[in-house]
Amino acid sequence: MRALVVYCHPKETSFTAAVRDQVVEKLDQAGAETRVHDLYRSGFAPVLSGAELDSYEDAAKNRAPVAQAVEDVLWCDTLIFVYPTWWYGMPAMLKGWMDRVLLPDVAFLMPDGENDNIRPGLTHITRLGVFTTCGASWGLTQMIGSPGKRIILRGVRAICAKRCRTVFAAHYLMDSSTHASRRAHLARVARKMEKFVGAAQVHRKEANA
Repeated sequence: MRALVVYCHPKETSFTAAVRDQVVEKLDQAGAETRVHDLYRSGFAPVLSGAELDSYEDAAKNRAPVAQAVEDVLWCDTLIFVYPTWWYGMPAMLKGWMDRVLLPDVAFLMPDGENDNIRPGLTHITRLGVFTTCGASWGLTQMIGSPGKRIILRGVRAICAKRCRTVFAAHYLMDSSTHASRRAHLARVARKMEKFVGAAQVHRKEANA
């Protein structure tokens, strides 16, 4: 398993960082080779420039400004996003990563003379995950339409492998969370990750430690 974790939060002391650590721990226990993109710590520039837009459909040029990120996306078979939900969506930094990295001829193929719609380009990705926190309640988030979940687990999944497995976990009402609710959520993340990567692999790794 080759896992790419895209992490987006400006504070290393955040609860989202604890969620990331739980995700990475379970990947390690499963024997995965893991790479983490910490967008804030790496100073990722999220704004798609005019020059990048001009070469957006040019496969020979479009990936050059974000070559390492593209290489990691093409390398992985498991892609996991860890981020806070702000205003019912992903942070601008993460949306900018998607704009600049999930490019034509990387994430999808553009329409051509024989195809009038885009076609999947991430068919090597067989696992896709989202772990987030939400200030709003579950019900209010659903009423708004869960944009972050919809963009990744529907939109991105549509260009991954046909039988791509997904996982999702969110701590709702984060602003009124308690130590108990956060501890319970981390346990939920651990359980979901074990199932996601294969519980047998995790338990075997722990038994051999």
